[in-house]
Amino acid sequence: MQRCLLVVPTGSGVGLTSVSLGILRALDRQGVHASFVRPIRVRRGPDPSGELLQTVARRSPPPSIERAVAEALLAEGEDDQLLEQIVSMVEEAGRDVSVVVVEGCVPVPGVAYATRLNVAMAAALDAEMVVVGATDEEDPDQVARWFDVACRPYDGRTTACIVNRVRVEGLEQPRANAVLGDGRLVPKHLLRAWSEAFTRADLHLVGLVPHLEVLSHPRVADVARCLGATVLHEGDLHRRVASVAVCAASMAYALEVLKPGMLAVVPSDRDDMLAGLALASLSGLDLAGIVVSLDRPVRPRMLSLCAPAFETGLPVLASHRDSYETATAIHDVSVELGPEDAPLAELAMNVVANHLLEDWARADDVRERRMTNAAFRYALITRAQRADRRIVLPEGDEPRTMRAAAICAERGVARCVLLGDPDEVRKAARTAGVELPAAVEIVAPEVVYGDYVDGMLARRAHRGLTRAQAVDQLRDRVGLGTMMVAEGHADGLVSGAVHSTAHTIRPALQLIRTAPGAHLVSSVFFMCLPEQVLVYGDCAVNPNPTAEQLAEIATQCADSAAAFGIAPRVAMISYSTRGSGSGEDVEKVAEATRLARARRPDLAIDGPLQYDAAAIASVGASKAPDSPVAGRATVFVFPDLNTGNTTYKAVQRSANVVSMGPMLQGLAKPVNDLSRGASVEDIVFTIALTAVQAAASQR
Repeated sequence: MQRCLLVVPTGSGVGLTSVSLGILRALDRQGVHASFVRPIRVRRGPDPSGELLQTVARRSPPPSIERAVAEALLAEGEDDQLLEQIVSMVEEAGRDVSVVVVEGCVPVPGVAYATRLNVAMAAALDAEMVVVGATDEEDPDQVARWFDVACRPYDGRTTACIVNRVRVEGLEQPRANAVLGDGRLVPKHLLRAWSEAFTRADLHLVGLVPHLEVLSHPRVADVARCLGATVLHEGDLHRRVASVAVCAASMAYALEVLKPGMLAVVPSDRDDMLAGLALASLSGLDLAGIVVSLDRPVRPRMLSLCAPAFETGLPVLASHRDSYETATAIHDVSVELGPEDAPLAELAMNVVANHLLEDWARADDVRERRMTNAAFRYALITRAQRADRRIVLPEGDEPRTMRAAAICAERGVARCVLLGDPDEVRKAARTAGVELPAAVEIVAPEVVYGDYVDGMLARRAHRGLTRAQAVDQLRDRVGLGTMMVAEGHADGLVSGAVHSTAHTIRPALQLIRTAPGAHLVSSVFFMCLPEQVLVYGDCAVNPNPTAEQLAEIATQCADSAAAFGIAPRVAMISYSTRGSGSGEDVEKVAEATRLARARRPDLAIDGPLQYDAAAIASVGASKAPDSPVAGRATVFVFPDLNTGNTTYKAVQRSANVVSMGPMLQGLAKPVNDLSRGASVEDIVFTIALTAVQAAASQR
């Protein structure tokens, strides 16, 4: 799986885009195929850096989410939906590449949520963090302390630090069109001092990028655009503005302050100053340009008199503001890398790439990425959409179920079938304020149940089922829906919003039965913790499994985890770790572990393990240091229903965790149960789980 590098700022104005592009350039030099994503564009207006990627970096990033759209989702509490969209963008950009560089949000004015969203993206993408800061501070220890504060929200993640725009005494400043090969501009002793300071702060410094004055110098064209100025004489609008001066006193004084690269601001009533500046330019003073302030036209004869200076390429602008406002506005013009300024963009990318530690940005990191909540939800919905399965919902007039069916139709998650009298279902939908799309099918049980009587008799004849009993069972909508699945008229069933677990599962056990090779039906919950999705089993079906049954539950849970993109590391849970306690229950878990390992030597299975030893790295290292599972388990198999159900509900309610399930395992065709407290979102995702299961079972 590709690495994901989330590049975030310590504040505004740190050169985040230039650093992100520099990381891409460094990866390019190593022959690493990488891509770039900016999930949210917080600055309004056009996105020149997006165009720049196509021009300079030869990449086409996916379009960013508009700031207004992101803010609307956050304001409505739809953080998960926003994160799913971001995961989708990154997954798409990550196809066939080794590294995805993701640019985080910048806390510009009005974007107080930037850090909060960056933290959420880090968790959703299971990203490695790259924290970027810029400073004029010469004390490395002070800067390291600032970075320490900025890194704390991402505590526990691999965090790399890049200090941008470091002042280097005596540095020979390159020009904008400098190629800058692989040479470093920061001396080794300075890099060593900064690295040691960051090490003392327990931080990892991976880049020390020198301040290049030219990277903060806008072109005259940029000034004209930001001022809304009129171009009196175009000249060379690509000249760079190193400084600005208001020339309103005398020409003698102006000559003392004027220097190359300066943009001179002249009041429009000072014809003498305009002429003097033109003469100084003809004499070899390399000005960036002249801005005439206030909305008074310059007299044509004066422009004609200055024409020889203008012909040297000196640009002249007219501002509609007074001299002070104009000079202040020019100071505030920031450089934003774009395709029209490719030489500066190349310089910015190269200087960053040259000053990253050589062993950091390589793509040979084989770190296993965790399946995060947002990534799991995105992958689940995407796979369900591809599966395109027909899912029957027996509780067709239940409001949450109807709303979930409508959402599934709108998002293409599944083709839902609501069982119920069509008039009653539509009336219930109107009462609940649910608009059912035409894609949601409504089937009247009274019309179709007769089609399944013979099929039910054939399946239950060995149990002495009579025709009258078959009819009676088919009048129950769960029984009817189960027969639709058994006969292949639907791909799966979801019920339980108002029915008990037994009511949902019993017909499936009687009519669909177990899959080939399965000896029992069990369940899993996908526990969507903030940092990772874990699998819990069996928390809904088997009250007190034997060691043999527990071993089969373990392998079923592992296969379910793998089927949904979670690398299975199975912890057999007990109140004892590796024999620290004794008793019949511990012995059962130990025997189940032995049996499961013998049946599936390809799986990482360990037990007995206490929950903390299975879940927490430090505890696992202490209690089971040689375990391939301890401290990093993804699948938790509980010894009995009492333990499993209690644990999942405690985690779900106390930690405010979304739990998807129970998803049944071991059936020939998928039937899944809902909690009677299920939300609409829970039902949507259970339908998606069922659709993915159905697609897998029909291969």
